[in-house]
Amino acid sequence: MYPANFDYQKAASVDDALKAMADNPDLKVIAGGHSLLPAMKLRLAQPPALLDIFNLEELKGISEDGDFYVVGAMTTHADVLRSKLPLFPEVAGWVGDPMVRNRGTIGGSLAHADPSADYPAAALATGAEFVIRGMGGERTVGADEMFVGMFESAVQPGELLTHIRIPRGITASVYEKYRHPASHYAIVGVAMARHADGQIRAAYTGAAEKAARLPTLEERLNAGQNAGTGLVEGADMLGDRFASAEYRSHLVDVLSDRAARRLG
Repeated sequence: MYPANFDYQKAASVDDALKAMADNPDLKVIAGGHSLLPAMKLRLAQPPALLDIFNLEELKGISEDGDFYVVGAMTTHADVLRSKLPLFPEVAGWVGDPMVRNRGTIGGSLAHADPSADYPAAALATGAEFVIRGMGGERTVGADEMFVGMFESAVQPGELLTHIRIPRGITASVYEKYRHPASHYAIVGVAMARHADGQIRAAYTGAAEKAARLPTLEERLNAGQNAGTGLVEGADMLGDRFASAEYRSHLVDVLSDRAARRLG
């Protein structure tokens, strides 16, 4: 099955992309295309026009800026995997397969806010920041405010996620995942990071409508206790034919314990 007809153009710069989005609110931005193109083939999305930003060099690469690593939104999963970033390289190794990792982008994944994606849990655990740009200027959003709901992030229509800022002071990190056997998306994933002040942040993905922190787990670990059980409410979990809400709740406990043991 082929997508419905659409117009296609490439952006020459971020400013060019923002102007095109302002001129045509129905236009959809595409980068790696691993989320939008399947939806278009299934006719779940039929945008009249696509704007390709994948080749914008100003949105690629990883650099250092004071206490942060700065990651361009068009940096591929493969480049993240080979980097010295905290936590994210381990998470990138769980993303799709080599073909997906060589084309898909970290910014596209995070802005898409798929509730089963891997990176959102890593962003929450590391306390990442998101640089979002629109015609009215630039703003920075913390990880705790980035993921609003199912397939809904803080990136508003007419805006682009341009960079992700990840703290450099993380001393240890780990990601545990139980993946769907076909799609490789997370049925449940748990990310954990110890920060420079010794405090541990933890988050889960795949189990609910959006990735979220695990405050009970953080409180226990930062008090020197074991992970324990009952970390999430079963009523808040998603249930489907692959895993019930109760099973996902159980997996959060199991994977949190494994992650805590690895973190040490």
